[in-house]
Amino acid sequence: MQLDRQLIQLKALVLDTLDDMKARDIQVMDVRDKTSVTDMMIVASGTSDRHVKAIAETVAYRAKEAGEAPLGIEGATEGEWALVDLNGIVLHVMLPKVRDFYNLERLWSAPTLVSSQPMAQMAAG
Repeated sequence: MQLDRQLIQLKALVLDTLDDMKARDIQVMDVRDKTSVTDMMIVASGTSDRHVKAIAETVAYRAKEAGEAPLGIEGATEGEWALVDLNGIVLHVMLPKVRDFYNLERLWSAPTLVSSQPMAQMAAG
């Protein structure tokens, strides 16, 4: 599966901003085959509540400047975990302890389980 040009540019903008803001342990996951919500998830760590908030707000601001206004920002006021929804990319910025707890990389890299039973048989119990 090939990423379209707009998504590639958005990914570059997010990664450049994360680098500029000194985000740590940046992971990029292609989740197109796992969800219809987004194409890509990017997970990064901040060093403090203020750092997490600043990273999320700066990514949102730069994306908006580039014509990709975020669909939403969650959690930035608390600062332990912020989510920036850029439609094709969902960015999670977290404190390391929160990131360890949720372990999104493992969650999104887990294989998709498909039952071998027909749906009718599963419904019958």
